[in-house]
This record gives sequence, C-alpha cells and structure tokens, in this order.
Amino acid sequence: MFDIKSLLTRTVEKELIDVDDYIFIPERYDLEIDDGVLSCVLNSDGRVDIFFQKHGITDVRSASRKHAYTGFDRELQLGIYDDVIENLIDDVNKILEGKSRFFKEEVVLPSAPALDSKPYADSDLH
Repeated sequence: MFDIKSLLTRTVEKELIDVDDYIFIPERYDLEIDDGVLSCVLNSDGRVDIFFQKHGITDVRSASRKHAYTGFDRELQLGIYDDVIENLIDDVNKILEGKSRFFKEEVVLPSAPALDSKPYADSDLH
C-alpha cells in the first residue's frame, strides 16, 4: 500500500532543506597545518571555500554546504570536508615539488639593450 503521509513528509522536508533559500552568517576558521595556513570560509550563500597557502602558493577549492542545520565549526570537527582539504594540500605540495625546465634559480641572464639602439654622438644631433 502507498503511504501518502510519508511521501508528503519527505516532500516537505526536501523543500525545507533547500540550502539555496537560506542566508548564512559568514564564518572563517584558520589553522596552521603542514607548514602552511588553511582557511575554511562559510559564505552567506551556503558555499564553503577552502584556501591553503604554503610558501607563496595559494590554491582554493569550493564545496556546497553538506549539513545546513549543523554548525559550520561542528562540520569541520566531524571531518566532513577532510577529503577536499586533503586534495587541496596534496595539490599545493605537488606544485612546490615541481621544477621548471625553463626557469632555474641558478641561471640568471642579464638583460641586454635592444640591438637597434645606438648611442647618439654629438655630430648626429646637428
């Protein structure tokens, strides 16, 4: 038999949980981790931005709010965004471990004047 009451209850709950209809109080939490700074930001539209900065490299990931009725600090403590944070830290570390084939710290080329520039002699000015 079809249970109309549970169907209506689920429909109402789905409408209530739509995060796009809510305005959140922005929150920010900073944490030093792995020789860098991790910043987790809850925006007023419910989007979560996670920044990681280490040795001059900054990367960011965005996620949608997972549990709208749970405090943002509690979500962070429960590890809800840990997978996003781990990927972010790994990507920054990969960038820092990389080396350029073209730009190296040992090789610094002096800048030379353009080939067509000639110093003017006094006789050229008259």
